[in-house]
Amino acid sequence: MAATVSGTIEISRRAQAHESLSDIVVWLQPSAPGPADSVQPQHVELLQKEKMFHPHVLAVSVGSVVDFPNADPIFHNAFSSFAGQIFDVGLYPPGTSRSIRFRRPGIVRVFCNIHPAMSAVIVVLDTPYFTKAGADGSYHIASVPPGSYELRVFDERATAEPDVNMTVTVDQGRNVALAPPIHLSELGYVRQPHKNKYGLDYPASSADALTYSGAPQ
Repeated sequence: MAATVSGTIEISRRAQAHESLSDIVVWLQPSAPGPADSVQPQHVELLQKEKMFHPHVLAVSVGSVVDFPNADPIFHNAFSSFAGQIFDVGLYPPGTSRSIRFRRPGIVRVFCNIHPAMSAVIVVLDTPYFTKAGADGSYHIASVPPGSYELRVFDERATAEPDVNMTVTVDQGRNVALAPPIHLSELGYVRQPHKNKYGLDYPASSADALTYSGAPQ
C-alpha cells in the first residue's frame, strides 16, 4: 500500500520573510531501489512570457522533454552552460517553441542569451518521488511504496548546505508518513550575474534587443 509523505520546510534566516517557498524542490531517494521505483519521463513546458521563465523552478524526472514556448512579442534564446546539461536552443521568434530532452539527473540553470534578467532552474531527478513545496513550506509526496528513503531538498536561495541528513521510513499498511522538518537558511542570498552563452558580458542594450545574438565579433 502506497503512502503520502508529508513534511514542512522551515527557513530560520532569510532576508525577506514574506517570500513564497514554492520554488523549493523536495524528493525521496530510495535507499534500495526496486522495480516500483522506475522513473517515468514527462513532457512539460517552461514558458517564456513577459521576459520571464514560468515557472522559475521546474522539477522533472530523467528522460523528460521540456518545451520552451515563446509567448513574448520578441525573440528569445534559452540556453544552459552549466554541467547539469549544456544546451542551446538557438534564437527563435514569437509564437514558436523549442524542446530539449534531459537525459541525466542534475541541477540545470537556464538563461536567455538576449535578456540577462531571465533565469530558471530545472531540477532533473532519477526518482519518481518528488514535489515542490507550497507557499508556506509544506509539501506532500504521493504514492510512495513501503520502504526506506533519503530525504533531499533543493533551494536556490540556500546560503549554506541544507540541514538534511535524514531517512524517511514508509511502513507497510500506513497511508501517511511524516518526515522531520527541513531547516534551511537563506540569509545573505544574492543573485549572481552570469555571462551569455559565449562566456561574454551582456551588452547594455540587451534588455530590449529583438535580434541580438551575442556572438563575438
